[in-house]
Formats: sequence, C-alpha cells, structure tokens
Amino acid sequence: MAGQSGSSTRIRATGKRRKKPSRRRRATVIAAWTAAGVVVVGGAGLGYAYVKLNDNLKAVDINAALGKNRPVNVDNGSQDILVLGSDSRSGANSAYGADEGTARSDTAMVVHVNKGHKTASVVSIPRDTLVTRPDCTSDTTGETVAGQQRAMFNTAYEVGGPACAVKTVESMSGIRMDHYVEVDFTGFKKLIDQLGGVKITTTQAIDDSKSHLHLQPGTHTLDGEQSLGLVRTRKSIGDGSDLGRIQLQQAFIKALMEQVKSVGVFSNPKTLFDLADTATKAVTTDSDLGSVEKLTGFATGLKGLGSKNVTMVTMPVQYDPADPNRVIPLEESAQQVWTALKHDKPIPASATEKSAGDKGVAGKVVQ
Repeated sequence: MAGQSGSSTRIRATGKRRKKPSRRRRATVIAAWTAAGVVVVGGAGLGYAYVKLNDNLKAVDINAALGKNRPVNVDNGSQDILVLGSDSRSGANSAYGADEGTARSDTAMVVHVNKGHKTASVVSIPRDTLVTRPDCTSDTTGETVAGQQRAMFNTAYEVGGPACAVKTVESMSGIRMDHYVEVDFTGFKKLIDQLGGVKITTTQAIDDSKSHLHLQPGTHTLDGEQSLGLVRTRKSIGDGSDLGRIQLQQAFIKALMEQVKSVGVFSNPKTLFDLADTATKAVTTDSDLGSVEKLTGFATGLKGLGSKNVTMVTMPVQYDPADPNRVIPLEESAQQVWTALKHDKPIPASATEKSAGDKGVAGKVVQ
C-alpha cells in the first residue's frame, strides 16, 4: 500500500460534545487507538468511579525494561506512540482461534502527534515485514532472547512483549517512542458496541470466511463483532495480503474517530462512565500513562484531533523476492518517512510512491 487514505471514509453523523459540570471530583479518560490502532474516547466519573477506572488499567514500565540505550528523547512538543492490537487467543479472545501460549502484534501503528497537537501522522507497520529484531528480554522468563535477522516484525511482541516491540520499532525508525498503547480483541468489540456501532459504506461485497464478515454493497452500521471482522479482513480483498487489510484498518479508524465525536457522550454521565470503564479495561499502556490522572493529561493534548487532521500511510515495503508471503522495507523510502516524523514534518508523498500492495484498496471497498 502507498499513499494516504484521508478521503476514503465518509461519516454522516454529526454532533457536539458537551462536558456536563460536576460538583465532585471529575476525571476524564481518553484511551487512544485500537486494531486498527487511533481511537479517542472521553470518560468521566465521580470519586468512586475514579478509583474503579484506575483499578482497570494495566501498565508496563517500558523505560525500566529498555534502560538508557535508546534514541534521543526529542523534547519539541511532539509525541510518538506505538499502538498495537494484540492477537492473543487467551481468555475471552479464544473465540478467534486456539491459544498457542503466545501473542503477536496483529496491528502495529506508529502515531506521531505533531508539535501543537493539531495534526498527526500514522505509519502502519505490516506484521509480516521481515526486520532485524534486536536482542530482547523475555517478559515471561526474564531471559535474554537473541536478536534475529529476517524475523517477522510481529514476533518481537511474541518473544519479548511490549518492551521488545518498542525496542524493535525504535531500532527500525531511530525514533524514541514516548508512549505505548495496546488494545485486545474483546475490549475492541465492547467499545464499538457501546458507541452504538460505526457507519461505513462498502462499494463492493465483502465475503471473508476467515474474518467471519459478510457484507453486501451499501451503507452499514457495524457492531463490535462486524467491526472486528472488517479490520481483520484480508483474503477477500485485493491480493489477499496484509497490505490491503491495513488500508481497511486505516479507513475504519477514521470512521471510528468521527463516530466518537458524534456520539455526544458528555451529555450522558452513564454513557460516559460506561465508555471509560470499557476503554480502561481494554488497554494496556506504558507506566507513564498508567493512571486516570496521567491519561487525562495525555487526553488534553489529543482532544483537538479529528480524522481530517490525521494522515495515514503504510511503511514503504516490497514483496520479499525469497518469499512472496513476506515483505521487506524499502530502506530509502522508509527512511524518508521516519526522517519526516523525526523532524516533525509532513510525510512526503514521494516516500510511498514505490511501495508494494494494492494502492487504493480501502478507497475502492470502503467509503
């Protein structure tokens, strides 16, 4: 896939968010970016709710795990966030396949929020990309896992958890990740259902037995199960590769961002709390975001972002000559992308022109 998908999603719902005043302590929670990676959800509660939401959150101390041998922390007001959708099949996620005792990053996005927090760039990393994975520490045994050349990108999470995924992305990009957000299948579904679904228009039928999604052409309001099916669909579109699926994910995320804005959750305290309760159960964050108070500060910096302010691309890749089921980075083009983010600049269109994949798949299938 190459290029941007900024015009691929039309949302008809409208509405404004109004914050209802409270006489007690109020906390606002925004959990950002699902499997599909950027999701912004507002939530508020009174004193007891604040404690409950804090208890929901799971956090990983990325800084302690990686130490000081990391890219320079550029303090220019911008932020870089690694967002993963985990494909673990344990617990409630077992409905999507057998639990093999490990999990991989099914969806991976680097979210760069520009200085001023008025615009953002999102770079999707295909999970089947062959990369040089650095040495990592297992998050289950504590033992060192040797690095590997030509390792699939999503094996970083499998062998070393969130810290290894962050380390691998930092090694690839040369950019220090300020934050980490992970969302699982079950939480994603519940969040969509509580939002009342997400409206999309399909221009052709989607019939995918692997993702269990069957849609005729037309406008649909997808519930949580259908939404999960859409962001997992690959076999029935384009060449059946992960690159086409990424474009669907990007189109869906933009639709979801508009849906969140249109719901008007601040006018209904119960809806607000239910969304916050679900969102905080659905995500794992780095320790710097691991409390309602910290998420509140993070949310304040993101609340002005809308789908029109977000540019989405896929890291430039080509099909691996030795294995057409895998892709490898187009080093020069990929470096253009990472350099743009590093210098807080827009990603040049030329950076993605030579990338592999079905260009415009999402635009053809979802509007």
